[in-house]
Amino acid sequence: MNTALDIAVSLAKPFEGLSLKAYHDPVGYPTIGYGHLLSKDKWADLSQWPDITEEIAEALLEKDMLYALSGALMASPILADPDNYKRLGAIADFVYNLGIGNYKASTLKRKIDSGKWEEAVEQINRWNKAGGRILKGLVLRRKAEASFLL
Repeated sequence: MNTALDIAVSLAKPFEGLSLKAYHDPVGYPTIGYGHLLSKDKWADLSQWPDITEEIAEALLEKDMLYALSGALMASPILADPDNYKRLGAIADFVYNLGIGNYKASTLKRKIDSGKWEEAVEQINRWNKAGGRILKGLVLRRKAEASFLL
């Protein structure tokens, strides 16, 4: 794990899991590969998307994660500091999982932008729900991301 991208990908893979067939995520969005969003049309018919290969899933994850990294950097320039590359990787995974809009509107972002890393850890751990329910996988994912913030 030498780069922010490496960290972000290593965080995403075990929590997203790999599915070569389209599926609905916990809140109903059609998804494939390592959490690649296929449509914002909740509960859409999955038969419209063909199966993919592991190589395609890897390529989709890298492309999506580069987009998340870019969004995280634009939203929080403090993460561009070379000393913050681990933090950037963690926040890119957060953005990949929850979207840049949620990050931009969050107290988490304000704590990061202020360099208040302990308070950022508290904030990131609050993002553990999907569909109003606490999910064990999200609790564990936030804990893993938080480990890179300090």
